[in-house]
Amino acid sequence: MRPAASHPYTIYEYALSGSRTILAVVPVICTFWVECFIAICLPVVRAVFRIAFRPHALIATIHSVFAMNRETIKTYRHVRDVPQLTEEEVQRLAPVEAEYAFRANSYYLGLIDWTNPDDPLRRLVIPSAEELCQQGHLDASREADYTVARGLQHKYRDTVLMLVTETCDSYCRYCFRKRLTMRRNDEGTIDPEEALEYIRNHTEIRNVLLTGGDPLILATNKLERIFNALNKMSHVRAIRVGTKVVSFRPQRISQDRALLKMFQRYSTPDRRIYIMAHFSHPNELSMEAHEAIRLLKKSGCEIMNQCPIIRGVNDNAESLERLLTELMAMGVHPYYLFIGRPTLGNRTFAVPITQAWSILQEAVRPLPGLARTVRLAMSHHSGKLEVTGVDRDFIHLYYHRAADPANHGRHLICERDDLAIWFDDLTEVVPRSRVDRRRDIFRPRTWRSLQRFEFPRGSETGREN
Repeated sequence: MRPAASHPYTIYEYALSGSRTILAVVPVICTFWVECFIAICLPVVRAVFRIAFRPHALIATIHSVFAMNRETIKTYRHVRDVPQLTEEEVQRLAPVEAEYAFRANSYYLGLIDWTNPDDPLRRLVIPSAEELCQQGHLDASREADYTVARGLQHKYRDTVLMLVTETCDSYCRYCFRKRLTMRRNDEGTIDPEEALEYIRNHTEIRNVLLTGGDPLILATNKLERIFNALNKMSHVRAIRVGTKVVSFRPQRISQDRALLKMFQRYSTPDRRIYIMAHFSHPNELSMEAHEAIRLLKKSGCEIMNQCPIIRGVNDNAESLERLLTELMAMGVHPYYLFIGRPTLGNRTFAVPITQAWSILQEAVRPLPGLARTVRLAMSHHSGKLEVTGVDRDFIHLYYHRAADPANHGRHLICERDDLAIWFDDLTEVVPRSRVDRRRDIFRPRTWRSLQRFEFPRGSETGREN
């Protein structure tokens, strides 16, 4: 018996089978494209809206897109290696480099307008022949007088300063600790244990400032060793990190997740880490610097800014106003604007006290209170002196901190001298209430000499013969 013949599919059956296949495939295809949209298109749409409504988000977006394509940052340790300088300039600057070390990187040099010989950032890192002027002292504030252990200074009762390294990512030409980069120097901390032991045994210390050099030039594991030790000391309530890496090489922060996690671990609500950034000019506030600040704030750090007023860099109201405005917008608190110390080789960068006061007042005049927190100050051997006012006849000062507790909070009135660049150049006068009323004069007390004070005839010391 033959088997029954199989019946071929009809057209209807073929169509029905095909439609079932299509119905089974279509959801898969749709799911695939939806997932593609979620994975690719949606982040782009979100980024567009973030940029539209939060412009600062553009920084993070560009950073993430080009993160893998960034050029390696090169470090230059000799002026002759800087590609933007001519052979003639290299030869002219060779004597300066022989005296004071040079160091810069390709990222920061890329921020300079090389067509402008007076570019402020160029003046900040490229040597100049004027640095060979022999006025000043290498240790202008006599920090050696307060050194209690290698790399540790204890000037104020509750505060110590740790020189954790002698090196910076780049060298500011106006540096007041340029002696650290010179030969035969051994001030910096090689092994921090001696300094840490001193802090451990002095429970009056509440504030530790890590500086150098630049602490963030150290490897993260070395920094963590210091932070971990300080974190175990219950009497230490705040840790400050003085750094210019945020402007010199912000990638050190944005590309080192271990560093950010370390900050997050040790910067807690009851004991904060303060990053003392050193932005000196608004041209330093690049997209990379913005991103570094954002990540530091995200990790729980408080960000302050301090810098000196430097001739040829920021000694004009327009630059300072822009800098303070941008810092305020970034959430960085303006802290100190320093009068530059009279360090050897720094005379060319000096700005007189009265001029610095006038520039700062003009810069902050149109700014809101959030940007007016900056103080004009001098880090003198005797303490931190704030310039609180300048009038026609006098310069008014205030001991914000003092090495001698008796001077803390003391107000000083000094004769106005428009050429004075440092506290030692000023003549202090006794307040009028303490003057001998028989002679309506101020009795002087000067840090330098009494020669510039003019007394009435018949008097040599301010008292009657």
